Amino acid sequence: MGLKIGGYELPEYSVMMSVYDQELPENLNESLESMLMQSYPPSDFVLVCDGKLTNELNIIAKSFQDEYKTIFRIIQINENVGVGKAYNIGIEACKCDYIVKMDSDDISMTNRCLKQMALFAIQPELDIVGTFVEEFNSETGETVSVKKVPVLHDDIVEFAKRRNPFNRQTVAIRKQKAVSIGGYSDLKLCEDYEFSARMIRNGAKCQNIPEVLVRYRINENTVDVRKSSKHTKAFIKVRWMIFRAGDTSFRDFLIPCMTQIALFILPRRFTAWFYRRFLRHSDEKRTAKTKKNKHK
Repeated sequence: MGLKIGGYELPEYSVMMSVYDQELPENLNESLESMLMQSYPPSDFVLVCDGKLTNELNIIAKSFQDEYKTIFRIIQINENVGVGKAYNIGIEACKCDYIVKMDSDDISMTNRCLKQMALFAIQPELDIVGTFVEEFNSETGETVSVKKVPVLHDDIVEFAKRRNPFNRQTVAIRKQKAVSIGGYSDLKLCEDYEFSARMIRNGAKCQNIPEVLVRYRINENTVDVRKSSKHTKAFIKVRWMIFRAGDTSFRDFLIPCMTQIALFILPRRFTAWFYRRFLRHSDEKRTAKTKKNKHK
């Protein structure tokens, strides 16, 4: 049975994490620990190994499995299949109807799952619950920025026309709804945005908790990844898929794509500045603009 708070019984939940051989052992250890030491702990934990891991990563995974024998399960995939397929294998393996996703190098606040499950208990119609995220320097631990996203369902739907309305590192989902839409696509990049858009298209009810409940590591390579040709192509491909599905107008497809292409072409220093100055603060502005338009 789940925990009771304020007359509401919190649902039990599974944690799903995917890891591959490029992860740093210390990051995986800290990430696993942050989820297993939650104030409202999971009833089930699925770690999907996307391909063979290094000895160091295997040792860490097995040590947690030994310590949390009753809940911790390792799903081994012999070859690297990519994030989307790994997530689907993990979703299928989860025992609970609520699944909290976790990246293998991030850190969850101790009350993250308590707050997400409490929201599911209070609003049982919800299918996706995310939170704000804090980006921090992996070398110094210093906070770099806070990424805010729209909170309420209508604002989330509007925001999704141009960008992912959820911080992918923070999402908790209802398994039944995710399975009903076919889970994640086989995309290896930007699969989280495509999944969110398809959930919304199929009637998913959404909300974000306006608090930082996950800390996300960034380093010197983060900007290079975000402006790379590989990321830019994936970015445009997913937005084209969403446009073709009828979720956005051509304008809403074109503007983010042109912005991404500009960031790909322009110098690295400009991309880093633009990302911090605009993309990390435009979320709140766009939500405020939506609310203003509603009251006209």
